[in-house]
Amino acid sequence: MRILLAIAATCLGLTSASAETLKVGTECTYAPFNYRTADGTLTGYDVDVATEIGKRIGAEIEYVCQEWKGMIPALLAGKFDLIVASMSITDARLEQIDFSAPYRVSIGQFVGKPDLALFDGDALNPAGFEGVKIGLERATTYEAWIKANVPDADVAYYDSNEAMYLDLAAGRVDAIMTNPMKAYLSFLSQDGNQDFAVLGPQIAEEEYFGIGVGVGLRKGNDALKASINDALKGMTEDGSLGEFGMKYFPFTIHPQEWKGTN
Repeated sequence: MRILLAIAATCLGLTSASAETLKVGTECTYAPFNYRTADGTLTGYDVDVATEIGKRIGAEIEYVCQEWKGMIPALLAGKFDLIVASMSITDARLEQIDFSAPYRVSIGQFVGKPDLALFDGDALNPAGFEGVKIGLERATTYEAWIKANVPDADVAYYDSNEAMYLDLAAGRVDAIMTNPMKAYLSFLSQDGNQDFAVLGPQIAEEEYFGIGVGVGLRKGNDALKASINDALKGMTEDGSLGEFGMKYFPFTIHPQEWKGTN
């Protein structure tokens, strides 16, 4: 049986130390996408997706917790085989690694006190950023958008989403740019944060946010990528991705139509 599993894994392109196991890098702190419950169980939308991929391609999944800013370097160094951590597919990242088709949409949103004038209707108002400190998680698509669109903004950088929310609540930053799904569940819907609101429109420019969130893997693993895409295609079409999303949100968060090539 072990020999047969090893042969099957080789056909799928598995490249981890154990051919029966795929190591998956994720933050483990980014609720509700990848986080630990009070008893230490790793859960979340990303975890549900990765675990289901493993079932469908016949691989055991072993999770590796990794700080966000080191996620791609750790993948390239062989610390794990896949990134399943709500990482947006962008041209800049595609220069370093490969991605599956998207399993989640990717958008940005500002959150802060409603009296801030960062936007005039749906139009960006650069003058509204004067004297405003913006919180950003380091090495994200949000950081890239800010640098391109409001290069003179006063920015405070964070290595974790949770620390950024704490500083927003405490007034150490005036607004943040982040994922609106995360912002709704982890901040805006929580007691004590009723004085905060989303600011301006949802921002979905593909130049910065790509076509969505995908599974990251090292270049050259085409067979593994094809197997993952086949699994994601099935999960899209049979409603599994929808079910995973509805566990954490009152709305679906995956592309409604299959956008892959496999």
